[in-house]
Amino acid sequence: MIVLLAGSALVTGCGNSQSPQDELQVSDTVTAAQPASSPVPGVAPEGTVLPLDGQVTAVTVVDSARTAVVALADPPALRLYDLGQPTAEPRTVPLPGRVDQLSTDGATVLAPVRTANALLRVTLPAATVQTTKLDGGPVAASERAGRTVVALAASKSVAVLDGDKLIHTVGGLASADQALLLNGGKAAVLDRLHTAVYDLDAGTGKLGAGLRAGDGATNAVTDIYGRVLVTDTRAGELLVFRPDTMIMLQRYPVPGAPYGIAYDEKRNLVWVTLTERNQVVGYDVAGGEPVERHRYATVRQPNSVAVDPTSGAVLVASAAGGGVQVIKS
Repeated sequence: MIVLLAGSALVTGCGNSQSPQDELQVSDTVTAAQPASSPVPGVAPEGTVLPLDGQVTAVTVVDSARTAVVALADPPALRLYDLGQPTAEPRTVPLPGRVDQLSTDGATVLAPVRTANALLRVTLPAATVQTTKLDGGPVAASERAGRTVVALAASKSVAVLDGDKLIHTVGGLASADQALLLNGGKAAVLDRLHTAVYDLDAGTGKLGAGLRAGDGATNAVTDIYGRVLVTDTRAGELLVFRPDTMIMLQRYPVPGAPYGIAYDEKRNLVWVTLTERNQVVGYDVAGGEPVERHRYATVRQPNSVAVDPTSGAVLVASAAGGGVQVIKS
């Protein structure tokens, strides 16, 4: 099933730190959607589960170092797993506070720490840490070719950096929850309170139009076609946008409270976790609509997912103390 957008609310933006003037932006917000509270699993998780006490808040894979990076909430730390020997004892990198989202450009991990007003760059395999102070409560970041965009939760804005230098601060949002860089200096911003996706010109620092993203957008990734794929947890859908023209291309039903999302560009698969069902589903998104290729049972509360670009293995992390699951798809 594919539904093309027709008549959805278009939201204007502004490229400064002042409050938005558009009436729709000011008033039309929702309570941010949350992952479903997962039931006790009825079947064993697929693949291998690496035991790990505590809540995992994010996971990513650094392909060049063949390392899986897992963020723990308490005490705040990164655990580094050798993908060649995943059951070996992981290395630990202490953090100055909780990290809720991780990203990587293939060599360096970006770990924003809201409570410390800091963006950490962890370079592997040495695990050296560089800290950039950034006011506004950084919660998510994306880096490409030396340009970085950072979602700032406290100031409801997006910071654009050239290296470590702040060049723009872009406001006009109800909430700034995720910022994603695309090709050509363009970016997209996910606003959970507006449940909307915005277009952002990282070069000029101008926020463009925004488009409603279902009933409760939570997480997003980009693909090789320059599209933004979004999980709508509240409505149970996978949404696909083209931000440069700000249109919704696809709207596909995904029952089970979809939440975590990861993209495998080599295989053109998007992986979505279903927190209501303790499952992860792999969809082929190369064509005109998503096509289900894989479905696996997961650890309890599968809020986070990542993909190993080399092998295609899927990593699912439990936010309920269930460890990290490695599935060779």
